[in-house]
Amino acid sequence: MTTEQEWIEAARQGDERAFAELVRTYESKVYHLALRMCGNREDALEIAQEAFLSAWRGLPFFREESSFATWLYRLTTNAAIDFLRRDKRSAAGPSLDDDETFTQVPDPAPSPHSRAEQKELREALAAGLATLTPEHRQVLLLRELQGMRYEEIAQALDLDIGTVKSRIARAREKLRKYLVKQGNFLEYLPSNQTGREG
Repeated sequence: MTTEQEWIEAARQGDERAFAELVRTYESKVYHLALRMCGNREDALEIAQEAFLSAWRGLPFFREESSFATWLYRLTTNAAIDFLRRDKRSAAGPSLDDDETFTQVPDPAPSPHSRAEQKELREALAAGLATLTPEHRQVLLLRELQGMRYEEIAQALDLDIGTVKSRIARAREKLRKYLVKQGNFLEYLPSNQTGREG
């Protein structure tokens, strides 16, 4: 059985089949991260394609100071930020229709009322995320959706860890204030932390 590391090494040497395996492994996560950043399926596909193209071109220079996944998420969020700046579409907002909200506890048999509440919450989160700058949205999604530690985000985005913590804190506070203003009182988005550190 071929390991991811073997695929990476083979792809570095120009093996397109090995790279295709890496794409198959990560395409869903990359697409959903792009979708959360831009809010549009068609744009998310374009961003994901750009991220994988950047990965293919950059593999010979990938130094493995971070994991392949972390590096790929950085390429994805950077491609999304470039896309949003280029097309000025940040107001469109991320979509939460394809995935669970990032802290939602699944209900084994949701009632129609519960489903309606969950849909309303997804829409509120999408609208709230759309109010964030691309840079703030980027770090918040890497932290909350990808479950990355502060150190991993700092390394992936080549930022100081203090900058990462500051951006995440500001993003959470802005999102929390937006949701409270909209009548969504979310205890899982406190102003300074979510209970997960590091």
